[in-house]
Amino acid sequence: KLADCTTKDPAEAEIFLVEGDSAGGTAKQGRDRMYQAILPLRGKILNVEKALQHKVLESEQIRNIYTALGVTIGTEEDSMALNDSKLRYHKIIVMTDADVDGSHIATLIMTFFFRHMKDLIEKGYLYIATPPLYMCKKGNKVEYCWTDQQRDLFLQTYGEGSKVQRYKGLGEMNKDQLWETTMNPENRTLKQVTIENATAADRAFSMLMGDDVEPRRQFIEENAVYANIDT
Repeated sequence: KLADCTTKDPAEAEIFLVEGDSAGGTAKQGRDRMYQAILPLRGKILNVEKALQHKVLESEQIRNIYTALGVTIGTEEDSMALNDSKLRYHKIIVMTDADVDGSHIATLIMTFFFRHMKDLIEKGYLYIATPPLYMCKKGNKVEYCWTDQQRDLFLQTYGEGSKVQRYKGLGEMNKDQLWETTMNPENRTLKQVTIENATAADRAFSMLMGDDVEPRRQFIEENAVYANIDT
């Protein structure tokens, strides 16, 4: 289901890994076809932290990602060595809903890249898109808000009669809204995924995404006070 872009220059091309067919369809309509490709992902991809390597290779979603990116992988015997010499995009952008499920899907995708395409992260090719949480409107005045604080400021500024739409998913935006807020390089904010400490990152992925429950439970208990729980 890859909707490819026109340019064949990897330095100019970018691909959005999009949560769901609905958002994928909207992204295909709103994108700049010259340099933006769209790959919709159906549901949550395999948690590679818990899966055997042959299961990773058998996963249709993961094989689709490899195929879309144009990279090749080795066999289990050579540790699935990555050959990125034919990488087709130098911006790989994870675009999921701004909710708990969307964050989980983004984490699963980052886990996959960290375990099987870490050099793409190290080269600075992996990004996270940041869709807005709210659209606030008063008369002809429209503002998109990425935080509760921005929403509250709009309500304080424009007062009674202001309307707030909470975006529970990318599919709730039309193509123009998605382009304007999340895909247009002139307006969007991308978070580049980096690895400052590979050892610490390795430990974190093992703890949070692996089979051992106790360290994960301890981490949640210690950090739950800081969590932003999406109701």
